[in-house]
Amino acid sequence: MSELDLSLLAAFSAAAALAACSSAPPETAMRLGTDGRPMPVVYRITPGDATQVQARMRDALNTVRQQQGLPGVEFSQDLTTAAATHARDMSVQVRPWHFGSDGSSPIDRVRRVGYTGYFLGEAVSETYETEIETLTAWLSQEDTRSILLDARALDLGFAWYQEANGKIWWCLTTGAPAIPAGASQQIAQQAPVADTRPNRS
Repeated sequence: MSELDLSLLAAFSAAAALAACSSAPPETAMRLGTDGRPMPVVYRITPGDATQVQARMRDALNTVRQQQGLPGVEFSQDLTTAAATHARDMSVQVRPWHFGSDGSSPIDRVRRVGYTGYFLGEAVSETYETEIETLTAWLSQEDTRSILLDARALDLGFAWYQEANGKIWWCLTTGAPAIPAGASQQIAQQAPVADTRPNRS
């Protein structure tokens, strides 16, 4: 394990502890089914939980960023609106990816909602896991970790859509309020999303 990986592991352990101490998510421990085998408890998010879920994600992410000497991020209403739109749309498409059912890219979506800053990246997930478990998974992958730990990021968008069966479609978007120094203003030069659009042959 590299020094960076060990440092991230330590930072995330602190973030998870912080999240557990303040408004922890509902219990998601295993229970036994009628066959005696473990069954997961569905992590349900009610409308009243939204503020706490968002705060846990931001605080845990900022703990990791600050341990790495990076500035914290704060919510952007525009980026969060774009993330919410895409989370619902991924459910409609039944696929966790970065393109809308209308062919829109993440850059298209943040522009549509009026975000005037610089789009940096987007992370998405289809899961039954909590926001903290999802953050852990994103930090364990190089492509999504690079988005979460981008030193230029100051703006955060984070939202989800939960289906009736409990499945959650998470979407996190980052940006900078102004064009970062030395960055091209061309769309093609903006930071990539976590993966590329698959070939639909």
